[in-house]
Amino acid sequence: MDFKTPIAYAQEACETLMRLYPAEELPPKGHFHYHQGVFLSGMCKTAALCRESRYLDYVGAWLHSVFSSDGSSILQYDHADLDDIQPGILLYPLWDATGDSFYRTAMDTVLAQVPDIPRCECGGFYHKVRCTGQMWLDGLYMACPFIAEYARRFGRPELMDLAVQEILLMRKNNRDSRTSLWYHAWDETRQKEWADPDTGCSPEFWGRSMGWVPVAILDVMEQMSAESSFREDSRYAQLAGVVKDLLEALSRYQSADGRWYQVVNKPEQPGNWLENSCSCLYAAAMARGVRRGVLDSSYLERARRAFSGVVSTLTWQGEDIQIGNVCIGTGVGDYDFYCARPVHVNDLHAVGAFLLMCTELQAAMDDGTGRTEAPV
Repeated sequence: MDFKTPIAYAQEACETLMRLYPAEELPPKGHFHYHQGVFLSGMCKTAALCRESRYLDYVGAWLHSVFSSDGSSILQYDHADLDDIQPGILLYPLWDATGDSFYRTAMDTVLAQVPDIPRCECGGFYHKVRCTGQMWLDGLYMACPFIAEYARRFGRPELMDLAVQEILLMRKNNRDSRTSLWYHAWDETRQKEWADPDTGCSPEFWGRSMGWVPVAILDVMEQMSAESSFREDSRYAQLAGVVKDLLEALSRYQSADGRWYQVVNKPEQPGNWLENSCSCLYAAAMARGVRRGVLDSSYLERARRAFSGVVSTLTWQGEDIQIGNVCIGTGVGDYDFYCARPVHVNDLHAVGAFLLMCTELQAAMDDGTGRTEAPV
């Protein structure tokens, strides 16, 4: 039987999307948004492993299409919404690769949104400007990695403090003490129809929302570890504990085929289904957690099982890989709401999460952490 490595699958996914969309046509076209940012983040990680300069060229072409020519303004975005901060993370590897001042200027343009993010009384970020008092798990990935990397690169410790604070507030407000899982959203006003009147939390543990959490925290930890004194920073150990606690909890719900359900803790309930993007994100976090010494090596086997489970669902149309069983972008709701969400093939959530999983597992192979292959 023939086998493919994770990076081979990642390259197939990149090539498929490049055939499907010119960079400037990535949906939502012209909008500086996390849909493109998630996919292109995975493409940057793929480029770093396989040394394919065309991938960085593609990312750069998209960035140039959504900023003014000098990087001083974003052409279309929703100011201070966390979803429209996330693609800023792409600017760092492009600046490193090219030295082009466009990317350095654009970093400051994106950062200028951060002081304008509305805050809850506890100090946490509103997920969107219009979402009064609401903190959503997705927001950790949308804002914290960009803020933390800017803090490290440009000597802004107060920004690192801000990223760590956001993580710890999200844990305080959204974590369920009984299961150690995290609810999708929290409303400090208790006014939303989904908010528990006592806790303010939404009613369900939605798969992909929890996937963003350890991925984001590990990104922040990587920026902290670039400082020689990071082991003296008690917050680093605290964040490691947060990652371990959540991934331990999630591991209890891994299915027999290696993936996780759309509503993670209710696999037997009618209407629930195995969802690929959350499975990819959990696998990525587990593999990276092992590599960073946050998790023991048994989690790499869990990540491999998830990889195999996702790969077993892939199909092809000609040369093009088809990544399905992925929930579209989703707001907050009850069990029936999550289970009834439409699924798309090659949604940018799908390909982005898939690339994050493949690159983390490939990195585990390359550094000797573990061997990961899946059948073609």
